[in-house]
Amino acid sequence: MNPIHLAPSILAADFTRLGDQVQEACSAGVTYIHIDVMDGRFVPPISFGALVVEALRPIADRYHALLDVHLMVVEPDHLLPEFARAGADILTVHVESCPHLHRTVQMIRELGVRPGVTLNPATPLVALEDILPEVDLVLIMSVNPGFGGQSYIPASTRKIERLRHMLDAIGSSADLEVDGGVKLHNVGEIVAAGANVIVAGSAVFGGARPVPENVAAFHDVFKVQSLAP
Repeated sequence: MNPIHLAPSILAADFTRLGDQVQEACSAGVTYIHIDVMDGRFVPPISFGALVVEALRPIADRYHALLDVHLMVVEPDHLLPEFARAGADILTVHVESCPHLHRTVQMIRELGVRPGVTLNPATPLVALEDILPEVDLVLIMSVNPGFGGQSYIPASTRKIERLRHMLDAIGSSADLEVDGGVKLHNVGEIVAAGANVIVAGSAVFGGARPVPENVAAFHDVFKVQSLAP
């Protein structure tokens, strides 16, 4: 399996200190920064756009980190060039919002960005089957997208296991990412099921402990899981 990475979600960061908090996470060893883009249509909230990606690009470059951009938007195709220019390393789109998914994935790759796909919790994995050979990342949403602080949907673990088998069966090296309700108490289960990119928001940027301590706690779990038979 690919190396295990923590991808802190900036949706949970203190926006008055966004650059500082991202830098704290990167200096603690984080190599993915997860950026949730919401348009108020595909999901109710509105978050931020390409200017935030552009602002974080110098920090990511300094620490050799990837900007992992999750587009929770309708009709994402017209936004892809803008986010590519802003410096996204990965652009992940929803199966539910892409009527011509192969074309969208091809467009992302032609822009020089790694394509990813994701699906909502109630969407079956069969919706991904034909696109899996074409992508570099597959994201399992383990909560319904749009709001932070939700609880992990327990059925997601079995879904992660099934997706891991699907990727292995075709010899794919794509990352398997999980986003939603991930905490220290359940991340071991999620990694054991086959995930290798772990999105965590409040568990990294929230609480009383400093960001580097939260990152270190996740990395400790990853080390244990990487040694498991």
